[in-house]
Amino acid sequence: MMMAPAVEAGWHTPVPDDHPAAALLCAEAVRKRCATVSSAVVGGRSPFFEWHAEALPETALYVADTIRLDYPDLDVPYHSRWRHFEVGGVDRWQALAGELLNGDRLEAARVAVDLVIPSVLLDAGAGPAWRFRDKASGQLLARSEGLGVASLALFAGGAFSSDPARPLRSDAAALARFDESRLAADFQVRADNPLVGLGGRAGLLRRLGEVVGATPAVFGEPARLGNLVDYFLIHAGEGRIRAGAVLATLLRALGPVWPGRIRLQGIALGDCWQHPALDDELLPFHKLTQWLTYSLLEPLELAGLEVTGLDALTGLPEYRNGGLLLDFGIIRPRNPEFWRTRWRVDATAIVEWRALTVSTLDELAERVRAELGVDTAAFPLARVLQGGTWSAGRRIAAQRREGGPPPIDIVSDGTVF
Repeated sequence: MMMAPAVEAGWHTPVPDDHPAAALLCAEAVRKRCATVSSAVVGGRSPFFEWHAEALPETALYVADTIRLDYPDLDVPYHSRWRHFEVGGVDRWQALAGELLNGDRLEAARVAVDLVIPSVLLDAGAGPAWRFRDKASGQLLARSEGLGVASLALFAGGAFSSDPARPLRSDAAALARFDESRLAADFQVRADNPLVGLGGRAGLLRRLGEVVGATPAVFGEPARLGNLVDYFLIHAGEGRIRAGAVLATLLRALGPVWPGRIRLQGIALGDCWQHPALDDELLPFHKLTQWLTYSLLEPLELAGLEVTGLDALTGLPEYRNGGLLLDFGIIRPRNPEFWRTRWRVDATAIVEWRALTVSTLDELAERVRAELGVDTAAFPLARVLQGGTWSAGRRIAAQRREGGPPPIDIVSDGTVF
């Protein structure tokens, strides 16, 4: 069973196990520190929110009903980027990689990783105005589904490959020179079809290329994202790896990708923010990296690996999951101005809302399983998120607000939400 990576040569920014940042680069730190913040809110010590546990049963029932509506047989797939590639009942991944899937499944797994890593990094909120016309199906798509299908089309066109003869790959050289104009063109961005955080997204892909190129221990030489499959195959024991170890690897290998964030003794902490309820005020979420970990489950299984310990990962603190809590009144702002404010991602109120989301999703998951009559083994958090909380957050938003926007307005740079 694979352990968290030992630091060795060939890493862009090595993080020794005894470095103080190492303790923050894991799902356990996210869950534990979010619980500390949530306890302060439940105890009435928050200037921002009130806690209303009496709203939990109604919310859990709504989530369970949403699962039954979309998955009557309760056969819910993992919450991952792959669901967006299937929007409208079109299996775009099968259409793209069918020959590999029927032949070289290991190479198909590499290609899947080549696709899904950039796609996840491009998955920050699109904003309410942007739409993408899928040429293959004719569907007009928005938000996460639109971003997913657009990123697949971008990948299929060879945007991330330095080898024109092998377009279905993502290598460091091509990513490092990725141009914002290519992203705008392929994502159909125009004055009347604006995409939030366009420059931030393109810059994130370039930075990805630079970091991957400087991390041959994980991504090989020449560096390719898909080589991550081989890294896990080599380091797994008896064909099994823990989900927490996958996340820890990604946090150490890709941590330097994230721009302008908190650093601790030279190590970038990624999606980590400040909150006064913690002694050192450091509160990690690692939302996009956990989303990426969930999205790697299927490629790793395609490569023949068994991923264990899925519930070590946390729920994702973003618009839909967090919006669900606000729309059902599990948490309620103390100040009515909360609803009319355009928030920065580093605002203490937003950091606290995200911490409450992580902690409450664990409690909701237990209640939802009870409503459905299933156990944790059959219905891990990755399925509760997909079938339930994320979908329920979108569903209640559509019922309460025209166009279905989340209940709060957050300024996005294209790299957090």
